[in-house]
Amino acid sequence: MTQRGYGGPLRYVQGPGTVADIGRYAAPLGSRALLIVDGFFWDTLRPEIEAALTQAGVSAVSLRFGGESSETEIARCVAAGREHGAGVVIGLGGGKALDTGKIAAFHIGARIVTVPTIASTDSPTSSLGVVYSPEGVYDRVVRCGRNPDVVLVDSELIVQAPARFLASGMGDALSTWYEARSNIESRSRNYIGEGYAASIGGYAIARACHDTLMRDGRAAFAAAKAGRLTPAVENIIEANTLLSGLGFENCGVSAAHGIHDALTVLEPTHHFFHGEKVAFGVLCLLVLENRPPEEFAEALSFCRDLGLPTKLADLGLGDVSATDMARVGEAAMLPGSVVHSVPVDLTARKIADCIVTASALAEGGSA
Repeated sequence: MTQRGYGGPLRYVQGPGTVADIGRYAAPLGSRALLIVDGFFWDTLRPEIEAALTQAGVSAVSLRFGGESSETEIARCVAAGREHGAGVVIGLGGGKALDTGKIAAFHIGARIVTVPTIASTDSPTSSLGVVYSPEGVYDRVVRCGRNPDVVLVDSELIVQAPARFLASGMGDALSTWYEARSNIESRSRNYIGEGYAASIGGYAIARACHDTLMRDGRAAFAAAKAGRLTPAVENIIEANTLLSGLGFENCGVSAAHGIHDALTVLEPTHHFFHGEKVAFGVLCLLVLENRPPEEFAEALSFCRDLGLPTKLADLGLGDVSATDMARVGEAAMLPGSVVHSVPVDLTARKIADCIVTASALAEGGSA
């Protein structure tokens, strides 16, 4: 594979009060919009955004997001967008609302605007959307053909959310560099188009994401817990959203996300955020690739300081059976799983054993 590929959103704008500018950015994309709004913001932000769009000459129809980026929810949004003749789809909320918006836009051939209300995942910038079952079990990834045209990140809005969301985003972002390295070493294709070799720029962004987390993550978490918007918080919002998004899409993900996906076969994990499960997956990835102990120690310390899961018990799996762990290993080994991007030979048992071992190491005991 000799061709390199790089992709990303056309515009990324971050800062306090940015959401008020939505009309200015949406109007050039289309005169009719489908607005998919997370239920938490239906009564608060929706009227403000509808007014801003109307003032900019954009006719919008709004849908309250159903909670899961399922086939049924996506179909509902596609039908509404087609009926309205939407030329642009605007997703407002968390990662699943944004993914639903991206996939719906793909199906109706519309442009895309994402407005994240939390910095808990790197979904807002990517061309990928994840489909789950109505019960929250991972199904598959949809390649939407294009990255969002505009990503509007209102940092004042994001810092008002519970700090757990920002920490979860750091758990997701923590995987970016480690998984980029997996893909480079295994010579796997990235997620641009049908897949290319990673570019120098994509790899450098993944590394910058890691460096920013290590430098500013703890300070940002302390500030966010008090609802304070400091330079460290702004840096971490960018790391969680832009740097992680560009890093994973231009380099690829591997076992941290593959283990996350596989863990969703166990119901207790459904109560935890995506980034929280990915953070634990990072520890499992480092064991699976047999990385130096100091790397595991650095990641473990970071996760502990942010209150991220480091043990199976932290994910409601303290009493998980060998049979259930075998199920997780088998789910991780399915042909389409991203776990296959690691540069080591895999079996279902090896994956299950490494998950249990990572948990035991985090407890300070023996496997």
